[in-house]
Amino acid sequence: MAKKHPVLLCNLLNKCVCGRISVMANTVSYYLKEMRRCMKNRAFSFLVCIMVVFTMLSVLVISVFCVVRDSKRPLDTIGDILTQEETQQPTVTEHHIENVVTLVQDGLRSGCETYACTMLFQTLGYDITEYEFADNYLHCYDVYYGEDGNMYGPDMNCAFAGNVYNGYGYGINAPAMAKCMNSYLHTIDDGKQAIALSGVSLDELCQKYVANDIPVMVWATTYMDEPYEKFSWIVTYVDENARHALGDTEVWLQNEHCMMLCGFDEENYYFGDSVSGGISVFGKEISNERYAQLSYQAIVVK
Repeated sequence: MAKKHPVLLCNLLNKCVCGRISVMANTVSYYLKEMRRCMKNRAFSFLVCIMVVFTMLSVLVISVFCVVRDSKRPLDTIGDILTQEETQQPTVTEHHIENVVTLVQDGLRSGCETYACTMLFQTLGYDITEYEFADNYLHCYDVYYGEDGNMYGPDMNCAFAGNVYNGYGYGINAPAMAKCMNSYLHTIDDGKQAIALSGVSLDELCQKYVANDIPVMVWATTYMDEPYEKFSWIVTYVDENARHALGDTEVWLQNEHCMMLCGFDEENYYFGDSVSGGISVFGKEISNERYAQLSYQAIVVK
């Protein structure tokens, strides 16, 4: 009966495991039978059988571990893929916000940000005009020449630089504009606020906001013309949004322009544009370039 134990063990392995474990068991069983047939010394034969069985069991344990480990990996990978598919939203290739309000920039000669803000507010259903916003909520700070011949003015992250009415205005950046817009929204008290965004791509803005019918104020240039440094002044006014210290230099870019992003397709972006008085369409490549040159500035109300 003792002579049959190794063969019985191999047969048992053949029935219990599969794949590489089964092949291993068959191989060991074959060599075991050959050695038993060839060896005349039964004691030596039995010792060899014990050694072979021990080796086989060791390899069996290692193989089972490997099989269990490998069988888990595909399941983990599939789980990760399913989780990603559940959380990722499908990409929208085209969307246009309906009933967009556009305005012509006539009365406020330097007020493209105020026009973009008013177009956004009116598109969202708020009852305010560009003049009401400029007179009551837009924080302005003069740009002027000192006795030393130098220009002085605000950090544009903190206030509108110049006069929005007379053409001697320069502009205002997203943090300061959002603060002005929130001054108005606090009077409405509907729970919404203006949020200044920085570093968010136009495509991201389209997918997250425009595709959900939320217009976005963005800073680019008039007709997407190349911007260039035109004026600079020494900073004499800052607040909590400042990017400069008092005494630093603020630079204003010629052709700076603010519009309302309200649509997109695979090739173009669509903007409510106070210069054209309607919807202006610009290619994605040039729009992204100009938007980057104006420091990726945007505002949403939500």
